[in-house]
Amino acid sequence: MGDFSQNSIVANLHDFSLKSTNEIESELLLFSKERKLELILPCLFSELKGTALPNIVKEISKTKYLNHIIIGLDKADEKDVKFAFSFFRKLKLPFSILWNDGPNLKKLDTELQNKGLGPKEMGKGRNVWYCIGMAIARGEARSIALHDCDIKTYDRRLLAKLFYPVVNPLFNFEFCKGYYPRITNNKMNGRVARLLVYPILIAMERTIGRSEYLDFMKSFKYPLAGEFSFRRNLLPELKIPTDWGIEIGILSEMQRNQASNRICQVDLAETYDHKHQDVSFNNDSAGLSRMSIDIIKTLIRKLATQGFTFNIETFRTLKATYYRTALDMIDIYRSDSIMNGISFDSDKEEKTVEMFALNIMKAGESFFENPMETPFIPTWSRVNSAIPDFLTRFKKTVEKENSKLVKF
Repeated sequence: MGDFSQNSIVANLHDFSLKSTNEIESELLLFSKERKLELILPCLFSELKGTALPNIVKEISKTKYLNHIIIGLDKADEKDVKFAFSFFRKLKLPFSILWNDGPNLKKLDTELQNKGLGPKEMGKGRNVWYCIGMAIARGEARSIALHDCDIKTYDRRLLAKLFYPVVNPLFNFEFCKGYYPRITNNKMNGRVARLLVYPILIAMERTIGRSEYLDFMKSFKYPLAGEFSFRRNLLPELKIPTDWGIEIGILSEMQRNQASNRICQVDLAETYDHKHQDVSFNNDSAGLSRMSIDIIKTLIRKLATQGFTFNIETFRTLKATYYRTALDMIDIYRSDSIMNGISFDSDKEEKTVEMFALNIMKAGESFFENPMETPFIPTWSRVNSAIPDFLTRFKKTVEKENSKLVKF
């Protein structure tokens, strides 16, 4: 049973299982007559061959309230994109595919790069940024939702609940973040959130002092959830990180730009599972190791912009404080697991915490070595100011590519 707690910073919208999926969808269908809804699906071509995305497509095809779906396709060649178009026809809804590796979109990307306006590296951040650009260029939707394509436990109720807070005209929410328990197959998942994000936020408060930003970040039940929904007016000024700090980065942008009473988090599922990353103990450029470094750097940069000072002693203290806090949390997770009959590997948990502690120092070194690093992709508002016709040409290019794919 879900709780009914509120923390007074960000509204918690719970699922008490009293309203059926059909009832929620009926309301969304009614709202969609005045407020069009679009869904963004950033994906890798390899995910089309997996087990999660086919089920996601099947579930979405049962909905009737979506106006359009924007699919950002990465790591696909010409043969792959033709397969993808056929694959996504199963949605039975209007959609557009952004072939990010295709020559036409690469040409447009080069134009942005030459003016210092494009994403600096490949990845989810770049994919999401271009999808948001397409949503802005289309200019039809009042509300936009985004979720990953590797959710193994997906059902359409998740999507309906994700949209609802930013679509219901009686609500004032402009941004919604999903949350859910990370317990599947008798195992406690969510390692980066449990063993890094939660304890490092506490450690940062103990090390550098309390801040509204840290209070805000601590208010989210699962800050690394990849499920968001927005009202359209937020998108032009939204800064997207290029690295694996995208979820933390978007929350940071909301804290900077929005009043807290315009932000909520919603309970999306009783169980949730997705594709798991390797920890990568011996490679800090891959897996959870790289993810942890990117997340730490995102938090540090945000605090630095608010006037907090970091030096080598700060990072040493932060590392020690984090390590002790994380070990204390492992004891709590162990107790929670035993009480609920969940398997728990204390040794692996502590080894992961040791790696994250080392990565705090690595993130600090990177911060000192690249003080002028710009981790965010420029906003679409800035792109539009520099190249006023870019979004129009971008939209026409995508539509032209998709019209050719219809023939296959």
